[in-house]
Amino acid sequence: MKVFVFSYRDFDEAEYFTKCSQELGIELGICREAPSLENLNLAEGYEYISILTSKIDSPLLEKMKELGIRMISTRTIGYDHIDCAKARELGIQISNAPYSPNGVADYAIMLMLMASRKMKHIMERSDIQDFSLKGIQGREFASFTVGIVGTGRIGKTVLKHLSGFGCKLLAYDLYPSQEAEQYATYVSLEELFAQCDLISLHTPLTEDNYHMINAESISRMKERVILVNTARGGLIDSEALIEGLEKGKIGAAALDVVEKEFGLYYFDLKSEVLDNRELAILKSFPNVIVTPHMAFYTDRDVHDMVYASLKSCLLASRGEENPWRVQ
Repeated sequence: MKVFVFSYRDFDEAEYFTKCSQELGIELGICREAPSLENLNLAEGYEYISILTSKIDSPLLEKMKELGIRMISTRTIGYDHIDCAKARELGIQISNAPYSPNGVADYAIMLMLMASRKMKHIMERSDIQDFSLKGIQGREFASFTVGIVGTGRIGKTVLKHLSGFGCKLLAYDLYPSQEAEQYATYVSLEELFAQCDLISLHTPLTEDNYHMINAESISRMKERVILVNTARGGLIDSEALIEGLEKGKIGAAALDVVEKEFGLYYFDLKSEVLDNRELAILKSFPNVIVTPHMAFYTDRDVHDMVYASLKSCLLASRGEENPWRVQ
């Protein structure tokens, strides 16, 4: 069978695409750019395509349908960049690519520790040889009550890894997990907001939880609360977050994802004016850490995403059960 790969990266994915395609017996078509109306014709003759986090909207999907594309496999665990409702309407299947939860879980904990110890401020001052202590006193992490919103594979792994730090752990999920209950106490979202010194988000983005962190929910949180987001930018209202930081209600934030990041992250834009005012403001705060959606970025996770994307296409072509298909 054949799979056409968009957003193909030579510097990290290439070796895994070569290895996995040979292992699975798949012929690859390659484009290093994201799919667009201008380059989509390159995938003519291919029924299966692999993409990254580029926006797949209605016009693109309609063009894909014209070309006979039957399935879009995103090399990401999230798929909110795809208009799934339109894809279903057109009969185009969607699949995602889960990977080991350790990479994101460990990265989230790293951000928690950095935010609680004012590490951004410390490093910036060290760069200019300011080795004074005033203003960089951190908070002891073991004394925190930490709230984990979302206890899927990553959230559960975060809880497991945090269990050795001595923190009190609370959790919220629409579907509680017995495994997570070994480490945390489930509470309502309102209780979690009210009781936690640090809140970390690990839930997919849906219409129901869009801007779950907003002005109203922030008002119910503890003073100097720390917010960590390695899930999806749309879970946090950026304007409300900025206001909370400016007023001192929010003590710190560590964000691997932000709103309106499409078209920004994974590109070299150092000479460009960015069309994201909120991101520019957030980056300017000494108590806000911003990284470019890379919590997943380990050798194992890149391999897993490439393999799952290709294997998903192979299973679909054979009509076999596909654990990665998005229903």
